Amino acid sequence: MEALIPVINKLQDVFNTVGADIIQLPQIVVVGTQSSGKSSVLESLVGRDILPRGTGIVTRRPLILQLVHIDADDRRKTSEENESKKNGRLYRGIDGEEWGKFLHTKTKIYTDFEEIRQEIEAETERLSGNNKGISDEPIHLKIFSPHVVNLTLVDLPGITKVPVGDQPRDIEIQIRELIVKYITNPNSIILAVTAANTDMATSESLKVARDVDPDGRRTLAVVTKLDLMDAGTDAMDVLMGRVIPVKLGIIGVVNRSQLDINQKKAVADSIRDEHAFLQKKYPSLANRNGTKYLARTLNRLLMHHIRDCLPELKTRINVLAAQYQSLLGSYGEPVEDKSATLLQLITKFAAEYCNTIEGTAKYIETAELCGGARICYIFHETFGRTLESVDPLGGLTTIDVLTAIRNATGPRPALFVPEVSFELLVKRQVKRLEEPSLRCVELVHEEMQRIIQHCSNYSTQELLRFPKLHDAIVEVVTSLLRKRLPVTNDMVHNLVAIELAYINTKHPDFADACGLMNSNIEEQRRRMRELPSSVPRDKSLKGPGGQSLSPTDPSALEGEVVKAAAGGSQSGPVNEQMESGMGNWRGMLKKGEEGAFGDRAAPQNPPASPQKGHAVNLLDVPVPVSRKLSAREQRDCEVIERLIKSYFLIVRKNIQDSVPKAVMHFLVNHVKDCLQSELVGQLYKTALLDDLLTESEDMAQRRNEAADMLKALQKASQVIAEIRETHLW
Repeated sequence: MEALIPVINKLQDVFNTVGADIIQLPQIVVVGTQSSGKSSVLESLVGRDILPRGTGIVTRRPLILQLVHIDADDRRKTSEENESKKNGRLYRGIDGEEWGKFLHTKTKIYTDFEEIRQEIEAETERLSGNNKGISDEPIHLKIFSPHVVNLTLVDLPGITKVPVGDQPRDIEIQIRELIVKYITNPNSIILAVTAANTDMATSESLKVARDVDPDGRRTLAVVTKLDLMDAGTDAMDVLMGRVIPVKLGIIGVVNRSQLDINQKKAVADSIRDEHAFLQKKYPSLANRNGTKYLARTLNRLLMHHIRDCLPELKTRINVLAAQYQSLLGSYGEPVEDKSATLLQLITKFAAEYCNTIEGTAKYIETAELCGGARICYIFHETFGRTLESVDPLGGLTTIDVLTAIRNATGPRPALFVPEVSFELLVKRQVKRLEEPSLRCVELVHEEMQRIIQHCSNYSTQELLRFPKLHDAIVEVVTSLLRKRLPVTNDMVHNLVAIELAYINTKHPDFADACGLMNSNIEEQRRRMRELPSSVPRDKSLKGPGGQSLSPTDPSALEGEVVKAAAGGSQSGPVNEQMESGMGNWRGMLKKGEEGAFGDRAAPQNPPASPQKGHAVNLLDVPVPVSRKLSAREQRDCEVIERLIKSYFLIVRKNIQDSVPKAVMHFLVNHVKDCLQSELVGQLYKTALLDDLLTESEDMAQRRNEAADMLKALQKASQVIAEIRETHLW
């Protein structure tokens, strides 16, 4: 199992080279309040003074510290792997081959640990400033020594409350977020450091650890500064877990004081004094506390933790490797044959565009209707429902119908319903179908425009490599659609115009409605034929020629009145009848019941109005529009309305069938058939090759990053594969 921690260190090195944080490797994260002794604990584990020390906030960047144990047998081999040449000689460690290496300084070897501390301070100030600011960019340090155990530790800034120096006001939140970022890693062990001279119940480190690890399965508590407790008190209850129990245990240590650090007291001497203090103060707990016991415990916990995490880690690496392999494939290889590449991309885009319309595309949208399915929805749902919602008699009142009937009769009163009024009104209603038909064309055009973006995003990701080619293809397809739009609109306009050009009253589906009108006319004719025989002879009028005039025949009566007014030579009975008739007309006009006669010829000498005392001009009398219709007028209007509705439904059915066909022929199918030839004709030119196949600026960088990550993942997979199952137990 000792081989497991070096494996994790190798994996850490592999992913550090590509600057990746996608793999959550097992490591020990040190958490504590400011000046609680975190750095002192780490130095005790290393056995060397390597960390900046002082009052206030000193650790201002995460420090990932890898301790690598070097045995005497393989010291030479490891040294050869980490040697560095300078001025023609090899730099190696002293005092048992101890040395350090930073990731940011590449292969440089640090044999002077004072120089390591200075490099940490300089690197911290480079990103965090020199006045107490913090940064989340980690510093990677690896220490090789025969006096350490294999560990991977992360030293974080101490938890603070009040900003100092040029620290931002939210320094507490920033530090807490930085700590949570590391300890939420389920593969990390939390080393919660608390000073013994503070109340354990107020420990900020344990509180933060409990927030992310409520069960405490990966939290180990360390109590520092045991020698600084008040006289008469001890940490026995705390170390025994009676105050706050911690599952992985509580270990007490004694740190060097600031005076010891100033006087350059060796870490080895400090560990010896710590052992003596524990034997004297806590004899029953001495063998389960102290720096050496802490190092062994951390090593054991980390090894077991790595063993538990390794299977999941291996699976994660394999999954990521497959994902990056696919991502790298989507970026494509660098272009060699530009002519063939351009033709291939154009052909693929045209094929995907047509497949999206046909519904055979490789990438099928699941969030919404797209392509041909949406066009079908527009035809049969949107357009169909819109036409069905158009009322055949919408915008047409009974008075409008009656007015049209009267206008179609001209100066003569009609005996039958005039067909001209039906044709006039039905054309007006059919014209209303043109607007929703043109809107249908517009919706299909918009959807075909959207298909371009759909193909660019899902189907032909290679186009993302060449933004200029993508823009050129979009422009060509948009131009083609724009050219077909007026042609399609003209055809739809003509379809409506064709229906308006000839009102086919002989249409097979219109036979029933025509039968209704014909039966109505026949009924009127029959009634007129029966009318003279039913009138008593003594009630009839004699005209100038001796013919019999029916008093119920307004046209005959009106003719005689006009003749009397013009010639003045009518017989007495006729004049008397005329005077009687005029009296009746005046009565009707006075009541406002009949205005249509205002357009008729008036007598030469109309009687004076009893109200106003002057002559009544029949042309000045307005035509009433809101009076109650007679039975015949009501019947005539109903006949016309039924005819309009019947014929309108026939035309609407034709339009609902013919408009989608016209749109498919003139727009959709034409674009499908001509798309590839249009793209090739516009773009496949030698002069445009270099410009169109220019990659985006970040595409090459992303391809290189993906390639580097894929190599790192493959190497990590090899490292894990080298571990035999027997090593895990």
